[in-house]
Amino acid sequence: MTFITIGLCFSMQVNAQNKEKYDIKKANKTIAEFKKVDNSLETFFENSFGYAVFPSIGKGGIGIGGAAGKGVVFKQGEMIGGSNMTQITVGFQFGGQEYSEIIFFEDSDSFNRFINNKYQFAAQVSAVALKSGISADASYTDGVAVFTQAKGGLMYEASVGGQKFKFVSENEMK
Repeated sequence: MTFITIGLCFSMQVNAQNKEKYDIKKANKTIAEFKKVDNSLETFFENSFGYAVFPSIGKGGIGIGGAAGKGVVFKQGEMIGGSNMTQITVGFQFGGQEYSEIIFFEDSDSFNRFINNKYQFAAQVSAVALKSGISADASYTDGVAVFTQAKGGLMYEASVGGQKFKFVSENEMK
């Protein structure tokens, strides 16, 4: 019975993600919100080769969990497409939450891995939860720096899983 509930919950999340649009206005608003919380993030925006902005990622689970969201991808400050993010996790988890995420790419190699759909975060990659001044000490790991900001919800979690991304060119965006 629990598995059916989890499957239905994740299926509803994925369906909601599919209806969501790649919204540059929401991406720009998310960028402004991140900079407002920590203005030292400006250095990442100015010096990164590119970045992906996910304004809203929904996450939920009971034992098995999932997350999904759509984002906008920028190369040297210009939008070049979108990205779909999906995640499946296994372990102790209960609840649901919504958060925003920005992924910075230090150089063309890390950026090209991402847009060529050869990028997936393993369980050991961790994101920095955004707080005022926190990004001043943050650094790239394997050419990538990830920042998240909670938007709402509550999730208890000690799980293992990874995020998978699919780049969508500007011509394919709906």
